[in-house]
Amino acid sequence: MTALPEWMYPPRVEGWYAKDLDHLPDAPKHTELIDGALIFALSPRPAWHARVVTALNRALAAHAPKGVEIEWNMTVRLDRRNRAEPDLLATTAPFLPQRTWFEPDDVALTIEVVSPESAERDRKVKFRKYAEAGIPHYWVVEREHDRPVVHVYELDGPTGTYAPAGIFRGTLDRPVPFPVTLGLDSLVPAPRRAGV
Repeated sequence: MTALPEWMYPPRVEGWYAKDLDHLPDAPKHTELIDGALIFALSPRPAWHARVVTALNRALAAHAPKGVEIEWNMTVRLDRRNRAEPDLLATTAPFLPQRTWFEPDDVALTIEVVSPESAERDRKVKFRKYAEAGIPHYWVVEREHDRPVVHVYELDGPTGTYAPAGIFRGTLDRPVPFPVTLGLDSLVPAPRRAGV
C-alpha cells in the first residue's frame, strides 16, 4: 500500500477549513470540502454530464441580465467547514481575476447535474447545505431516458429549507432568479436508435 501524500492529511483534528482549499496545490481539480472532509470528483465525468453542463452554461449566460454572471469550476464557501463546487452557479459578485470562491450572498442559483458518483451529495447533502447557507434557488438536473429533467427548488424564508417549485421536462420556463426559457431536449443530442 502506498503512503498518502503529505497534503492529504488534515491540518487539525476537526478536519479541513474552507480557507485550506486554496493552499492545496496538488489536490485534484474539482476538490470540494464537505463537513471538513475533502471530496474528490470522479474524473472523467460521463459525456452526458459534460454536455449538459456546457449547454446549460451557454444557454443561461444568454439569458442572464446585466450584473449576473454564470460561472463553473468555482466553489461557494458555505461556512467554515464547507466549500462546495456546484456544476454551475449564477452570481452577482464583481469579477475579480484572483477569486477562487464566492460567498453565498453573492450566489442567486446553484445547479448540480447528477452523475452516479455525486447523486447522494447532489440530492441530499448539497440540497441541505445550499439551503442552510441561504442560496435562494437550487436546480438538480437528472437524466431520464437520456434527456435532462430539471427539479427546481426555491428557498422558503420562514423555514430556511428548499420548497419544490416544479419538475421540468422538454421546456423550462422560470421567472426567477431571472426570466429564462430553455429547450431542455436541445441541450443534448437526440439518442441514436438501434440500426441508425
